[in-house]
Amino acid sequence: MPSTDTSRRLRPDYLDQDVDALCGARTIVGYTSARPETTLEGLQNSYAEMIAAQEGETEIMVRAKAAADKARLAEWRFHQNVLAMKALVRGVYGSDSDEAQAVGYKRASDRKRPRRSAA
Repeated sequence: MPSTDTSRRLRPDYLDQDVDALCGARTIVGYTSARPETTLEGLQNSYAEMIAAQEGETEIMVRAKAAADKARLAEWRFHQNVLAMKALVRGVYGSDSDEAQAVGYKRASDRKRPRRSAA
């Protein structure tokens, strides 16, 4: 039997088929197995473990999405505040000042003026 790649997730339809198979196995009268993981109790335990792990994953994903939203809003708030500060510096000190250059603007006197090209 080839080795199983457990680094990828199982498709949901496979898991649905497995749950249906577990429900079907519960209806079999006298089902027994020599392997503890394939007994009804072992299957039920692994199913409960899977459900608990999926719920834990969902909780973590919800918290991660909330943290990402909070960080995104904080980034936008910071960006808007910096833009307001830059506009204030330009308004108070002028667009050709050293202060405007200090906050990232190019001084108006440093800009190249357009030249006419010879035809």
